[in-house]
Amino acid sequence: MPDGIPFDDLIVTTDRMPAVVARFQADRDSIGRRHATPYSTPCWGRTRRFLVDWQQALESVPFGDFPRSDRLDWLLLRNTLARELRRLDRGEARFEEMQPLMPFISDLVALEDERRERGDTDPEAIAERLAEAIRLVAETRAALQAKLGAGEPNAGARPAVANRAAGALDRVREALEDWFGSHFGYDPVFTWWVEKPYRALKESLQGYADFLRKRLAGAEDPDTIIGDPIGRDALIEELQHEFIPYTPEELVTTARGERDWCAEEMVRAAREMGCGDDWRAALERVKSDHVPPGAQPALVRDLAQEAIRYVEERELVTVPPLARECWRIGMMSPEAQKVNPFFLGGETIIVSFPTSAMDHAQKEMSLRGNNRSFARATVQHELIPGHYLQAFCQERYRPYRNLFYTPFWVEGWALHWEMLLWDLGFPRTPEERMGMLFWRMHRCARVLFSLGFHLGEMTPQQCVDMLVDEVGHERENALAEVRRSFGGDYDPLYQCAYLIGGLQLRSLHRELVGSGRTTQREFHDAVLRENTMPIAALRALLLGLPLERDFRGDWRFA
Repeated sequence: MPDGIPFDDLIVTTDRMPAVVARFQADRDSIGRRHATPYSTPCWGRTRRFLVDWQQALESVPFGDFPRSDRLDWLLLRNTLARELRRLDRGEARFEEMQPLMPFISDLVALEDERRERGDTDPEAIAERLAEAIRLVAETRAALQAKLGAGEPNAGARPAVANRAAGALDRVREALEDWFGSHFGYDPVFTWWVEKPYRALKESLQGYADFLRKRLAGAEDPDTIIGDPIGRDALIEELQHEFIPYTPEELVTTARGERDWCAEEMVRAAREMGCGDDWRAALERVKSDHVPPGAQPALVRDLAQEAIRYVEERELVTVPPLARECWRIGMMSPEAQKVNPFFLGGETIIVSFPTSAMDHAQKEMSLRGNNRSFARATVQHELIPGHYLQAFCQERYRPYRNLFYTPFWVEGWALHWEMLLWDLGFPRTPEERMGMLFWRMHRCARVLFSLGFHLGEMTPQQCVDMLVDEVGHERENALAEVRRSFGGDYDPLYQCAYLIGGLQLRSLHRELVGSGRTTQREFHDAVLRENTMPIAALRALLLGLPLERDFRGDWRFA
């Protein structure tokens, strides 16, 4: 066998649901590519029909005859379908909020829909439609400017909705570029009629999007963080998808308790460092201990090798030889560090550290935020036993379950390791403990500020202040963290998922390893080999709990 791989590792499962899940994913991807016009009512309708058809098909399969693994996949697929339909409803509702700010948008979106329907074009009629859109853009903008001139704050629009509408215009403008490019130069009649009004419309849409973003949303400074809170009801829907039977408020209470524990431990470490009860002074000392410019890759290499030796010598998890061989190191650009001031993980660990292009203040913040102790607590999170080992196994064990992706499993895995390594004595000095505690406090704050923001209880600026005042972040790094959280690239529960997912896996670890039912290695290997899913579902599988059609998850893990 290659590389000494046991034959059992290569046996294909005889379960039936993996093929069903793979078929759904392929069909969904085809529908998504074909009906990809942003903010298109026909696209939304086709997607809805597709999901409802799959719901009906899934209900017709012989669930009662399935083995446990197939039952689990059936439940996970049903859960995914329900979540996608809820998100479709939410997306349509949020579009309705934006429409008064862009009454011309549906007709512009229809141009790309018509192209995707492979119909004939009428260039003269299209030119008239574009001219009408230009008129409506100007008319809508003038009406909003009149409201501003009359002293109406934000012209009656919520800043978050205005900023969302500006983003929608950007997406539609990009779609129109593809639409125009598919005809321009190929069809001389189209080019003759459409080129001038299209280019005028493109400029008009750009100017209007800037107006919405700056004047109505208040983002005169491009670094301003607006965000778009989803509200309590949507948060609860997302938690239900994760089989988490807690309210947002209960999770906030849990995070505060964890934060208080971190604060007590930071004081204890500060005393050992000779700083009395002043954990901030101790943290400042830790931040000042960084390697010189150019030496960070070597530090990361040594820390990665140390973590791998640690988990292998203690038989905590299986590290495949190929995983040990294939990870790499890359450096993060100054621009990317504005959003990700710390490391990112995966097969390549992307290292944040000052570059010559940064100004002096940025260099200092990057040095302080990526010091030795912070790095030691981050490298194992990002590589082995953390995200890289996790992703390595995701590609090899039940890869079809990547459809059931959840940040609670992904980020919870890495945070579970941080907590377990703490318990096992991985930090050797009070400085190293302070480094681990900083990140653990940071994950508590992520729950507090992300849920607080989406509940409408905190502004982005208050979130930044929390990270600076209560965790000890550099202000620029705190700005980057909040910008990353609310920039639209992360699910609303993503930042919450680190701590809460870690607590879920920690609780499951106690049930199985703490009780002596399984070893450390067996537990961690099982989590990796079952692949991503809500952790309550993983718990039911590993503990042999009933998996019936009415499974919803009522596990109180905290």
